[in-house]
Amino acid sequence: MKPITIAIDGFSSCGKSTMAKRLAKELGYIYVDTGAMYRAVTLYALQKGVIAQGNVDTHALIAALSAIQVAFTPDEGVLLNNEPVEDAIRSVEVSQWVSKVSSIKEVRQKMVELQRAMGINKGVVMDGRDIGTVVFPDAELKVFVTADPKVRAQRRYDEWTAKGMQVNFDEVLQNVIDRDYQDQHRAESPLVQASDAIVLDNSYMTREEQQIWLMKQVEKVCCTRI
Repeated sequence: MKPITIAIDGFSSCGKSTMAKRLAKELGYIYVDTGAMYRAVTLYALQKGVIAQGNVDTHALIAALSAIQVAFTPDEGVLLNNEPVEDAIRSVEVSQWVSKVSSIKEVRQKMVELQRAMGINKGVVMDGRDIGTVVFPDAELKVFVTADPKVRAQRRYDEWTAKGMQVNFDEVLQNVIDRDYQDQHRAESPLVQASDAIVLDNSYMTREEQQIWLMKQVEKVCCTRI
């Protein structure tokens, strides 16, 4: 079976990363969590004071891009300049700022360049917001994932409280709603369903049901390529 490119796009807290990572493992493909890449850039901006007093210093962040390196390892997950940051990039503060940081044209250009390099030889599962529309518009399989905002907020709430974080459900829900709006209305690479993407609403699906569904879509695409 010839390797293909699989693009998984959709809203935040839909479990895209979990399903994409598992799918890549089952297929023996490379997995790239593009959302984590933007979160790593956001964490860097917070650490360096580029985000301060409720604003992102766009010029300072653009100037710092050459000093930001993002990579992935099987054991430690996301690395920011060779430091493991898998847990740090999932914080509430990073979640509040990542949409604004990822809307900056120069940030997206650098991340897209890195993403295309990672998937140049196909055999890759990549999830994010603009994989099927911008990064790999010719991907053989495109999936657009969605779920009810309250269901997604509950997932994020459970994730954060399980880590011992003190959060309010209504605030988490508002963050999800705000993130959706920002992702869909930003000027640079907004979240849009590709015309040839297959929609997956996983509001009330188990992870196992999702994986079965995904594997069926892969099989359909690969069968037509024989």
